[in-house]
Amino acid sequence: MVSSKVSKRGAKPPCIIPNAIVKSKGDKATYFGHEIEKYWDAQKAIWDGVFSDQVLNVNTAESSLILTEPYFNLPNIQEVYDQFVFEEYEFNSYYRCTPASLIPFGTLFDTPSQPPPECMVIVDSGFSFTHVIPILGGNIIWGAVKRLDVGGKLLTNQLKELVSFRHWNMMDETFIMNDVKEMCCYVSENFCEDLEVSRLDVRSNPIVQEYVLPDMSANRRGRVRQADDIVSDSDQILFMNNERFTVPEIIFRPDDIGLDQCGLAATIAVSISLLPEDLQGMFWANIGLIGGNCKFPGFRKRLLSELQSLVPEDNEIVIYECDDPITEAYYSALHFATGPHFSSRIVTRAEYMESGTTRRKFRDWKTPPSAEVQVQIGDLPPSSDERQQTTSKSTRTRTRGNVATSTRQSRR
Repeated sequence: MVSSKVSKRGAKPPCIIPNAIVKSKGDKATYFGHEIEKYWDAQKAIWDGVFSDQVLNVNTAESSLILTEPYFNLPNIQEVYDQFVFEEYEFNSYYRCTPASLIPFGTLFDTPSQPPPECMVIVDSGFSFTHVIPILGGNIIWGAVKRLDVGGKLLTNQLKELVSFRHWNMMDETFIMNDVKEMCCYVSENFCEDLEVSRLDVRSNPIVQEYVLPDMSANRRGRVRQADDIVSDSDQILFMNNERFTVPEIIFRPDDIGLDQCGLAATIAVSISLLPEDLQGMFWANIGLIGGNCKFPGFRKRLLSELQSLVPEDNEIVIYECDDPITEAYYSALHFATGPHFSSRIVTRAEYMESGTTRRKFRDWKTPPSAEVQVQIGDLPPSSDERQQTTSKSTRTRTRGNVATSTRQSRR
């Protein structure tokens, strides 16, 4: 489910708030996003709750805001963002950008005694789409950005259809099936082998998991049944078999459901092929994963395996992953907000009220290509040492994510 990651500067880990208005089947009450752990009227209700004393308790007139937007966002929607921020909530200043553009300021690519790379490819697999975003010197190369029309929403809908056909009708249970997806699904490293195993009897099948559906009357959420888990006669159990890996497989094989697109590995290869030839090796060596779908077990290993057959000879593949790909952009924004470049990037309310727009200050996909590749010293993200000096003491200490490397053998 799409969510908002919010907090105040220097605060503890972010509040992750579902971006939804939900009606309970139990007490029939309606709950806003911040109350269940909101078109624009609903979004305003969500933001009202986030900025209220129930969540952040901030005075917007004295605060700065970093707001991430979708890739290739339309200008009229960007104008609505600006109006909400400056006219509705009267923020003192704000910065609007895509999630991937914040990653160079974070710790995803940190390696000991090495400066942050200037060439990187961000794979952002989120709620609606999966994007491949090359970044050079802190700037997105929009001409090489590629989109795969597969995201968490599509995977959840596909799982709903499979379960409704094989078990019970779950077409109206999006929230439950999203939880099932997140708790049970994984990316297969050998699809054909797992498919054969899944055909075995349920009692001797290591792939099968039992998901105990939530009890609405007792307000108890669903869970994966463990070996010592005792269930009552009233509990309803959903058996998850090959659905566990056939649903995430769509990211790597979109044509399985009729999408006329290549898989994620081929999309990355196409994106890198559009970049300057003398820099392509550095992009292959710095691939970072963010977004909720990257949390599927086996995601990195499967991607690495498929990229090995696509990388040019003598190039090294390095894939970086973080502790939590859902909040990686948030923590990168936190580093950016506490760094030296933040004050020169923001638009103040006074500037907005004078010009009526923020377009000249914020770079996006409409920026001319010549301006994308022009790297200025002041635009480069800080080094690891600079980030340590400028980061607040209350910022979470994070270690470098696991790195998987593989050098392709020369063809004979």
